[in-house]
Amino acid sequence: MEIKGTIIQALPEQSGVSKAGNAWKKREYVIENTEGQFPRKVCFTCFGDNADRIQLTPGQRVTVHFDLESREYNGRWYTEVRAWRADVEPDAAAPAASAPAASAPAAPAGTFNGGDDEFPF
Repeated sequence: MEIKGTIIQALPEQSGVSKAGNAWKKREYVIENTEGQFPRKVCFTCFGDNADRIQLTPGQRVTVHFDLESREYNGRWYTEVRAWRADVEPDAAAPAASAPAASAPAAPAGTFNGGDDEFPF
């Protein structure tokens, strides 16, 4: 399953040791999906290796791929949204920022300005 939206909150990382002695960690994020008539907020979890691999910040537009998992504890059921992939949408302002400034004239084709990062070929 997947959901598209904007990250509105990144909760602190949690970690610990299981009863079996295995270390674990998780990160939780809240995404707001504004498709449809009413905005929906969904808290999802990145667990284990995904907590390190998926690093998101508030304001990013993302598509989150996840699985739903439910478990029973003391007669109550708990459901978790576990993300396994998050695709960050490119920032719309980034291409404009990377374009050369209008006030800086471009060097004519075939010229070499002699800078350390420039090559004549």
